[in-house]
Amino acid sequence: MNAEIIAVGTELLLGDILNTNAQYLSQKLAELGFTVHFQSVVGDNPQRLEQLATQAKQRSDIVIYSGGLGPTADDLTKETVAKVYGDPLQFDQQQFERIRGFFHACSRNMPENNRKQAMVPAFGETLDNANGTAPGALFRDGEKIAILLPGPPKEMIPMFEQQAIPRLQKLQKAVLVSRVLRVYGVGESALEDMVGHLLEGENPTAALYAKPAEVIIRITAKAATSQQAEEMCGKTAQQFYDILGDCIYAEADQTLQQTVVQVLAEKGLKVSTAESCTGGLLSQRITAVPGSSQVFECGVCSYANTIKEKLLGVPADVLEQYGAVSPQTAIAMARGSKALSGADIAVGITGIAGPDGGTPEKPVGLVYISVANGETIWVYKLLLAHRNRETVRFAASQKALDMVRRVALGLEMKDCQCFEM
Repeated sequence: MNAEIIAVGTELLLGDILNTNAQYLSQKLAELGFTVHFQSVVGDNPQRLEQLATQAKQRSDIVIYSGGLGPTADDLTKETVAKVYGDPLQFDQQQFERIRGFFHACSRNMPENNRKQAMVPAFGETLDNANGTAPGALFRDGEKIAILLPGPPKEMIPMFEQQAIPRLQKLQKAVLVSRVLRVYGVGESALEDMVGHLLEGENPTAALYAKPAEVIIRITAKAATSQQAEEMCGKTAQQFYDILGDCIYAEADQTLQQTVVQVLAEKGLKVSTAESCTGGLLSQRITAVPGSSQVFECGVCSYANTIKEKLLGVPADVLEQYGAVSPQTAIAMARGSKALSGADIAVGITGIAGPDGGTPEKPVGLVYISVANGETIWVYKLLLAHRNRETVRFAASQKALDMVRRVALGLEMKDCQCFEM
């Protein structure tokens, strides 16, 4: 069955509010096995809303609406969709008492206009709202279905998960299971060349999704039972592992920093950082992970050369001869971080994040990343031409995390120069 998502609200069109509901609903509908063909945003205009609702009903089996269920005069989603689906609204005393009780619990009097929120489908279904005043609704016209959800995510998400999902699952004759593989170190184009033949299957299906400094592989299988679908996903996932090996760093929602903290904890290792162009981003990403205190010793943000010398012991002649942005300085920063902290693994990062400061010899986007353990030190040259400051900083921290992961696991340090500690 195909589905469509319509977000209602002039504030969305003006850009005052980010439409995160559409992303969430798209992901959840895909997990449930529904194909989303269209997403739309429409303002609080009854004529345009009715036109879109009529069009969506004609082309989609299921239409999910978010927003426009409030008490004000411009909240017209329920009234408009009821008209399109031929289902009159009627007053629900039980919903009215619930809404009034919501205000009473907050020691407030209910405004009279909230009474309109107690109008519900006469023939459809009412979706209770445990987190706000606006109930949701489900309308049917033959095999066509519309589900109306509140706009605020704190109300929309619980209602969708607790009330919409069980209803949607009953419409599906098969079980859909997805498995996500997270890949670092291979770009989307190169990855497609490597695994393109695995992306041609019909069941399971596999698709690539480019994310900042990584690629996601989503494998989806449809079967009569969850166990069968999971087994199908597992066989396809193994084919990806056979090709990509340790470039797959984790599965599901686990980030690279979470993987690094997990690996370090399992190995009983500790890490420290010395950062210049990333400005502490690497240490921030590591310490954002719960439990990182077990594995993180310290982080030094050494923008100035004087700090590189005083705190990290970077020799003045190295800075003078090779410059702050050089493999020699990155190595010295990693050595200094290790000496300062006593950590098992130490990182040094120096580069030019831009937008200024580049030269023909050392352009914006040039970053050197060094990782040291007790015996060996590795350095990697990262060149990110035509990228903005934020992208350079994030990509550098991502590469550093992967290098730490590889050192901790004893994996191949691809494209790195190697020196004795």
